[in-house]
Amino acid sequence: MDYETIKYEPGPVARVILNRSQKLNAQSWTMLAEMEDAFNAAVSDSEVGVIILSGEGRAFSAGHDLDSEDQQAAQAKRTESLNAFASTGLSRDIYVDSHLRWRDLPKPTIAMVHGYCIYGGWMIASAMDFIFASEDALFIPTYGDYFTTSWDVGARKAKEILYENRFMTAQEAMTWGFVNRVYPAADLERETLAYAARVNETGSFYTRTVKFAINQTLDMMGFTTSVRAVGEYFIRRDPAQQPRQPGTMPLDGRFRGLTDRAMRYLHEDRKKSEASD
Repeated sequence: MDYETIKYEPGPVARVILNRSQKLNAQSWTMLAEMEDAFNAAVSDSEVGVIILSGEGRAFSAGHDLDSEDQQAAQAKRTESLNAFASTGLSRDIYVDSHLRWRDLPKPTIAMVHGYCIYGGWMIASAMDFIFASEDALFIPTYGDYFTTSWDVGARKAKEILYENRFMTAQEAMTWGFVNRVYPAADLERETLAYAARVNETGSFYTRTVKFAINQTLDMMGFTTSVRAVGEYFIRRDPAQQPRQPGTMPLDGRFRGLTDRAMRYLHEDRKKSEASD
């Protein structure tokens, strides 16, 4: 199948590569649907043992595409005949249920992250079994939809990062357990592929059993119930009822404002670090 927004490369280690580099791989509804199709193709292919998710260009993913012409057209097409109830169900499937399905894919999955991995980027990375990152990777967690941040880094760290709305470096994300390994950018792909080859040698019965056991343990602790509950609240929220502080921007532009603020904090923190060296 030919894709518009991703590339799929089958093989013992299959590659799903986000391919909207001009948009920093912002996730349109088309991209998310194509990711689902590619994941299903990899699962159905008996030759595929491991799946790697990565991004083309200078970022893994800068989050969700909220307002490009492509996204607006895709959204209009898929919702034109839906009532409010059905539209809510579609949003739930796109931003929550799909990610839960990817989390439970019966084959090992690895997010290979470089550059920006923010908001929706965090979501799709979190849905993978492992995250290998380059030293230059920068992360901002999401606070809704597929909300896993408190599971990813712990409740107190999740509050600290989300309240302040700042980037986590790759090293910090590894320290707190979100990222498994950090490599120099030039080594990331080679090391990720080498690890995937080792996992593929382990055998599908073993890896599938291990994955089920660990995911089931988390579900017994409330993982899926928590994700669904927060996602449902986030999807059903009424933007008109959200209190807006003086000087802040409307909801549809707030993510850009948050990203701009995170960039300002990043530059401030780097200056402090350089001054102390």
